[in-house]
Amino acid sequence: MRLDIPFLPESSYTAFIQSHAQHIEAVHFGLFDSDTIDARQKFTLIDIDTLVEHLQQIGTVRKYLLLNSRLHHPGLYLDAEMIKPTLTKIGNLLDAGVLDGVVYADHYFLQLLADTDPGLACRLEAVPSVNFMIDCWAKLQSTMEALAATPFRAPGKIILDRSLNRRPEALNTLARQSHRVYPDIKLALLANEGCIAYCPFKPAHDSHIALSNIAVATDTHAINAALGCKRYFREQPHKLFRSPFIRPEDVARYEDSVDLIKLCGRTLGTAFLQRLVEAYIRRSYSGNLLDLLDSLDWMVPERYIANDQLPGDFCSRMSECNDDCRECNYCHELLAAHSHRPAFKLKDFRGSA
Repeated sequence: MRLDIPFLPESSYTAFIQSHAQHIEAVHFGLFDSDTIDARQKFTLIDIDTLVEHLQQIGTVRKYLLLNSRLHHPGLYLDAEMIKPTLTKIGNLLDAGVLDGVVYADHYFLQLLADTDPGLACRLEAVPSVNFMIDCWAKLQSTMEALAATPFRAPGKIILDRSLNRRPEALNTLARQSHRVYPDIKLALLANEGCIAYCPFKPAHDSHIALSNIAVATDTHAINAALGCKRYFREQPHKLFRSPFIRPEDVARYEDSVDLIKLCGRTLGTAFLQRLVEAYIRRSYSGNLLDLLDSLDWMVPERYIANDQLPGDFCSRMSECNDDCRECNYCHELLAAHSHRPAFKLKDFRGSA
């Protein structure tokens, strides 16, 4: 099973993707500028020519631009002038031959793109973000019908809701229907997000990220530490096993249902991404499970979970979970048996100036 991975425009990482291209179906990336919006805060700004140069080096791997903010500035929707800088950059990527489609999470925004420049839209796939939470046939159909009303091309892939990672019957049912009606669309599952199962904070969290990208001061990390997922997992660390991640060792269980495994973690840097991609290519990882999980990277200094020591039936046991922790101690037992607090060590800041 091939991978859909984050792309960062760094020379060593570009070379890494080239050397592993036989395992990589697609890359996804933001525009790395302050004018456009995606679903992560921006830490690095680069110009469009530099982005094009790096993308050209990874050859035929499919390339998708992330325009997947949950929401946008309200003035944008009714003022086509505000979208023109984004359209110009999309056109630059298209003309350079380094763009196959866009990933979106706001259908108002997609409709705006289509209405403003239908000629550009018809050259691009429109791929619904995983945050559409497509977990059943009705949701998939509704999304596809809305897409069909625009000039965008049909998506070459659909990333299904992460809850299906632990719901094999529902996954298989949806996969059969999709492959029958849309045989050209590849299905993908997001493997390593590490969020709370059925996260109650997620809609607001995604909106907070969007607000931070339209110049509304928003410290999502502080909010999550005080009230959200960081507090949740610190108070109940055993519940991290209920997060619907897919370990590298368990990828084979999904091969009859989906075509791709999507990996995330583009804000964590290229060292994280290279470790991640190599683990999912090998389908094994002998280190800390938390080293692989995007949204739980903050927990790495606090806890070590021996990934290679988790039981062979971990995936099937968690897929049978009835989500009633009052009647089951399995996650408590896993945490007690396979985790410990790492020894304290000072961070090495040499060479970081």
